[in-house]
Amino acid sequence: MTLFYRQLSGELWKLFARKRTYIGFGVFLAVELAVLLLFQIPKVQRSYGALIERAGYGFEQYFSGLTLAFLILIWTISLLGGLYLALVAGDVVAKEVEDGTMRMTLCRPVGRVRLLAIKYLACALYTFALIFFIGLTALAAGIARQGYGGLFVWAPLEGVFALYERGPGLARSLGALPLMGLSLLAVTSLGFALSCFNMKPAAATIVTLSYVTVDFIFRQIPYFESIKHWFLTTHMATWTNIFREHIPWPQIAEDYAYLLAVDLTLVVIAMVNFQQRDFKS
Repeated sequence: MTLFYRQLSGELWKLFARKRTYIGFGVFLAVELAVLLLFQIPKVQRSYGALIERAGYGFEQYFSGLTLAFLILIWTISLLGGLYLALVAGDVVAKEVEDGTMRMTLCRPVGRVRLLAIKYLACALYTFALIFFIGLTALAAGIARQGYGGLFVWAPLEGVFALYERGPGLARSLGALPLMGLSLLAVTSLGFALSCFNMKPAAATIVTLSYVTVDFIFRQIPYFESIKHWFLTTHMATWTNIFREHIPWPQIAEDYAYLLAVDLTLVVIAMVNFQQRDFKS
């Protein structure tokens, strides 16, 4: 077990030593700053304030740091978060194969399954690190700029509309972060699986992002409403259920059971394919 932790720490060191690993962190800081600045424009505030007031609540009370943090998460993390997770996961195996370092690694007495398990675990840890970084910095920036007030939640695509006082609102916001990590782990798993096939790192990233984007678009087409459970992003969006007044835990458990089954299937496919590849020539 000590050797496993040493190998995992070495893999994490390699992962975070790459400059591209930090692109997502930097971009999301810029996005958070842009959202905060744009919401200081009076026209933008009036437009969003009208939505809160039509629900019969005060704009000053619910236009807070918690609300701004939720807006940053709901409108950016699904696509932008998927982009940077696909970039890292699609690179983790394919890049080493492309550079020729994978052949040297496999010369050592380490099984391929163990090697891939360590790499996948490193990608999973990166996924949760990115999500928690985004969520916590969004909360910190929002509260610092707009104050610690109530939480106004509106996610039209998921049908979620709710308002909370600041205590319950903060608790729900923090509770959403691990759920978001589990949701976006599906993107990481897909990128990782493609990275284990015989393709360039850029191709693995592009195919992963293309699939998630097309899945997201199909999910929004009204004619596909009756089959929306077929789409991966439908289950990934279950993290928003934490903001419902009565949290549907059975539905959340069902969605994450589906997603974890997809993750496991992709990892098994990746390992079976990687075991059959020839790196000698």
